[in-house]
This record gives sequence, structure tokens and C-alpha cells, in this order.
Amino acid sequence: MHGGKQLKKSSVDLTQGSIWKQLLLFALPIFVGQLFQNLYNSVDSLVVGNFVGKTALAAVSSTNDISHFLVGFFTGLASGGGVFFAQMFGKKDYQKLSDGIHTTILFAFLFGFVMAGVGYWLSPQLLQLISCPPDVYASALEYLRIYLIGILFTAIYNVGAGILRAVGDSSSPFYYLLISSMTNIVLDLLFVCGFNMGVAGVGWATTLAQLVSVILVLRKMIKTHDVYKLEIRKLRLNQPILAEVLRLGIPAGIQTSITSISNMFVQRYTNGFGSSAMAGIGVAKKVEKFAGLSCSSLGVAITTFIGQNYGADKKKRAVEGIRISVWISVIMVGLTSLALFILAPGIAVIFNRDAEVVAYASAMIRVIMPFYLFNAMYNIFSGVVRGFGKSKSVMLCVILGLVGCRQLWLAVSMSIKSDVFNVYFSYPAGWIGASILVYLYYYFNIRRTVVAEIQHSDA
Repeated sequence: MHGGKQLKKSSVDLTQGSIWKQLLLFALPIFVGQLFQNLYNSVDSLVVGNFVGKTALAAVSSTNDISHFLVGFFTGLASGGGVFFAQMFGKKDYQKLSDGIHTTILFAFLFGFVMAGVGYWLSPQLLQLISCPPDVYASALEYLRIYLIGILFTAIYNVGAGILRAVGDSSSPFYYLLISSMTNIVLDLLFVCGFNMGVAGVGWATTLAQLVSVILVLRKMIKTHDVYKLEIRKLRLNQPILAEVLRLGIPAGIQTSITSISNMFVQRYTNGFGSSAMAGIGVAKKVEKFAGLSCSSLGVAITTFIGQNYGADKKKRAVEGIRISVWISVIMVGLTSLALFILAPGIAVIFNRDAEVVAYASAMIRVIMPFYLFNAMYNIFSGVVRGFGKSKSVMLCVILGLVGCRQLWLAVSMSIKSDVFNVYFSYPAGWIGASILVYLYYYFNIRRTVVAEIQHSDA
């Protein structure tokens, strides 16, 4: 079917109307949704840090990059694949949109099941890869294995939420994450404080909360009568469409996973400074993720905005959306960075009251916040380039910039002096490299061509 269905209220056409209002209204539920999604692991850390102890907090913190390596693949797949859905929605090719949805959901289930098993089996080797210290190894292994069981649920949820956002519905994923995050908090407190389950308790709480989010997003897609309706009988792998979705999604997934692999090697350096540094830097990284929500939510929003407008051949509107998103991001990041720089010690103590842990966390937050605008630009222009369908190019720019610069900085600086501040500065080094490369790619390979086409059409 091509353009034959009446669109329902839950899908939103981003090819018309006020650009800045649409970007903000579309990004806001994503922002709040990601806020609650980050609460999954952060609440785990808060509970074990306050009710179990510093070693348990170090164990949970040490597994973050491993879990992000596997989970991040599906997040990237959903982000890149969302470009396909947004472009089909913009073109009003609803038959191809439907085929893509059924193909991608089935693929996420099958591949997520396999990855959950592989992740569980290889958990000891993954912890060895980051040189997990002996005093936290047993707790880290227990938590990691339970957490990775839930990767199947994470895979399906991310793909489903990516489909909803691609058709302009960013509110539903927010509500589902709100519900699942509240579930996670209640179960964390019940399992740890009530049943004394320790790190296993926060692991099971997170996995069960992820299952709740999957049930909610699938229920939405099955119950709807909109163009993104999911029908179980139609689940099949359409090979040409799967190839197109994977062409856009796999590079984004690889990009996220390789970034997490890079962070695993950063974790190796961190582990050499002891459990207090591990816990403190883990806290700082969680705070940094909250700080980056405005960047990443606008990155997702601009990807969908570009995808729909490019699919509808509204190039001038797409370019104007880029300019507006940059200014919104600059304002948001400026305010957030200043607040976190000032309030760093007070925020760190929420996770753990140990003086050394607070000192490490506060120092890292105050090192990285002045550079946070580079993180914003990296997210915005990655989303822009991906929205134009150049997912592979984004992957290469990010791997060279974010991963390459970070590892080069650590290799050189740590060979000169083994100092924990070198670990702190490795994060800005990656943001700077990635933002420069992805912007240069956008400017020379997309912007000049698109602007010339706009001028030609206006002539």
C-alpha cells in the first residue's frame, strides 16, 4: 500500500509545522525516557553503594562497559534502522514500512536470544578482558550474568521504541520507560533491602523491569490500528528489506559496540588505581550519562527529523532543522555543565559517602564538564549524517575519533606518567576527535551538495 492509510494520532508528521517546537516536543519525551532508562543501572549503583558497600558498587560499576557493549549494539541497530522507518514514513510507503517492522522485530528476537546466551557464557572472559580485580570479581560475575539474561528484552524494546519514534511517537516509549524504571526501583529495594540478595538482587530487578518495557511496547504495536501495527502472523524475515535495515543499523550498532570495547580498555586503566577509583569513576560516568541526555535525545530527534524530511524531499527544512538543533543543544549543555561542575561533590555523595570515592568522582566530573559541548556536537552531527542515510560514514568517523583519539591519548599519557587524571581527560579527547571528524564529513560530503540542490531548485 502506498499512501492509502489514514494516519492516527500517535504518529507525527515532522515535515511540516514550526521546526523548533517540533524538535523540542519530539526530543522532550526522548530526554525524559532516556533519563529513566539511565536510572536502571544508576539505581542499581545507588542501592548497592548505600546498602551493600563500596566493593559491591565497584563490582556493578566495572560491568557497565561490558553490558553497554552488548546492549549498545541493539541500541545502535534501532537508531540506524529507525532511519529506514522514518524515510518510508516520510515517503508514505506504508507497505514497505510494515514489512520492515515485522522483519526487524523478528530479527531482534532471534539475534537477541543468541547474544544473551553468548554473553552469559563469555562473562568470565569479558571480566578478564577488563582485568577485574579479585576482590570484586565474584560479585561482578554474578551481576553481569543476570544482567545479560535481560539483553533479549533490551533488544526487542529498543527496536520497538525505535519504530515508534521513527513515525513521530516519542511519548509512548517515555511512558513505558517510566513504568519499567519505577518497577526497577521498587524491585531493587525489595530484593536488596528486604531479601538481602546483594548484587544479584539489583541484577534481577533490572532484568524483570526490562521485561515489563517489552510487554508494554509490543502491546502498543499489536493493539494499534496505525501504520506501524504489529501482527504476529506477519512476522517473517524479508531478506531485501532486512538487508536495507541492517545496512543502516549495523554500522550504528558496531559504532556503539566498538565504543564500549574502547571503554573496556579504559576500564583496565581505571582498575589499576583500586576499588575507590573504580567506584568513583563509575559514579562520574553515570553522572556524565545524565548530563549527556539532552545531547543524545536531540541526536535521536534530529535523526528522525532529517529522515522524514529527506524522505519527503524537503531539503531546505532539513538544513534549517540542523541549525536550530545546534543552538538548542548549546544552551542546554551550557546550563547543565555549569550546574554539574559546581554541584559535583554533592551529587557524588548521593551514590556513596566514602570520602575517597567522592573525591575521585568529583575530580572527574570537574575535568570533563568544560569540554561537554564537544559531546553535544558529536551527537547532533552523528544524528544528522545518519538521518541522511550515511550510517556507515558515521561509524567510521566515530571509531576514528571517539575510540582512536581516546586510546591514543591513554597510550601516550600513561606511558609518560600513570596518573588517574589521564583517564579523566581521555573522555574529552574522544569527544573532540569525534565531533571534528563527523562535522567535517557532514560539511564536505552532505551540506555542500544539499545546499547546491536547494539553490538549484530555488533558481
